[in-house]
Amino acid sequence: MSHNRKVSIVGLGYVGLPAAVAFAKYGCVIGFDINQQRIQALQAGHDHTHEVESDALKSADVFFTSNPTHLQQADFHIIAVPTPVDEQKHPDLLPVLRASKTVGKQLKRGDIVVYESTVYPGATEETCVPVLERESGLQCGIDFSVGYSPERINPGDKVHTFNNIMKVVSGFDAQTLEIVAQVYSTVVTAGVYRATSIKIAEAAKVVENTQRDVNIALINELAMIFNRLGIDTHDVLQAAGTKWNFLPFTPGLVGGHCIGVDPYYLDHKARQVGYKPQIIPASRLLNDGMGVFIAEQALQHLERLGSIVQASVVTVLGLSFKENVPDLRNTRVVDIIHTLQKHGVSVQVYDPFVDAQEAEQELGITLCTAENLQKAACVILAVSHRAFIEQGWAWLAGLLEDKRSLVIDVKGTLPRDSIPSHIQLWRL
Repeated sequence: MSHNRKVSIVGLGYVGLPAAVAFAKYGCVIGFDINQQRIQALQAGHDHTHEVESDALKSADVFFTSNPTHLQQADFHIIAVPTPVDEQKHPDLLPVLRASKTVGKQLKRGDIVVYESTVYPGATEETCVPVLERESGLQCGIDFSVGYSPERINPGDKVHTFNNIMKVVSGFDAQTLEIVAQVYSTVVTAGVYRATSIKIAEAAKVVENTQRDVNIALINELAMIFNRLGIDTHDVLQAAGTKWNFLPFTPGLVGGHCIGVDPYYLDHKARQVGYKPQIIPASRLLNDGMGVFIAEQALQHLERLGSIVQASVVTVLGLSFKENVPDLRNTRVVDIIHTLQKHGVSVQVYDPFVDAQEAEQELGITLCTAENLQKAACVILAVSHRAFIEQGWAWLAGLLEDKRSLVIDVKGTLPRDSIPSHIQLWRL
């Protein structure tokens, strides 16, 4: 399908940049971000998120800019900015409201604004549209229109990409819905799903990640139970997985900008309408506590091995929220680090994917290089980066003291058939 719309993307992060490059195959795209350093890096063909390869970025027909007046050249605006939570775990809509203000100032009659940012049901029409109307002096449904199409980007995933993931689309009215569907259909080969309303599309997004959060919380709770029973969780899951309808979830840390955040948006909206959720907040509490649990297990096993905890060095491998990405947002590895440090442990952190300056500024954590790692009593494989797994047990053994040592494999990705005899393994 084809369309005659000029597309702008507002917010060029993990979500916006892949969308901009995809749309650019069918015409010039206005790529807008308020971060001038980000714009300069993209103009030079460098994407620090590693979501878009340098060659694809350099050849993409995207006009990168931090000047909002350039948005006037487009008539189909896609807003893809972060929607985090604050310290009290309440939705922080400031980024999406600021983006709405920016777009609203440049809005023209006939324009369509589509939100991809994750929000709670009702936020687009009840909170964002009034900002667009106020800043533009135009009326939604008469002068311009809006839609909602939730992002489904999985950072670091080179198989499930913007182009080949089914896209949920919605619109303020039937005419808008068809235009939004047509525009996205030009780039999304997997097709589009027309939601019956914007609220339905908004709800679908938060449900996708809330469901995963709840399921992972169950498996994490099982891991804590099986740990007390002396049973390996992954062996249990492998056996249970032989049943045709068993869901293949595994234990681990739940961070990032989606699963670790989105459930709070649904929880917030539920309380607004007078319902106090039970399962959603319980799952969030349990998953947020896994870093402390892992650190406590490390401390207990070190004591059993005869190590003096306060004199021990522990190496934490990986700091990003998931494997093979540099994204530090809501990483729960910090909980492992801080808990160990509270008990007097000397912690050294190594992550070749993460920018050292960002780790220092955002988290207050100083990263080591591979060359300056001290020998440790324990190595915690917190993030299963491919670079770590491929080097195997020989490399891990080289990071440990020669005496009886400990390896914590958080996600259970290391092979158990080749563990060196002086290493004790623990995993969730």
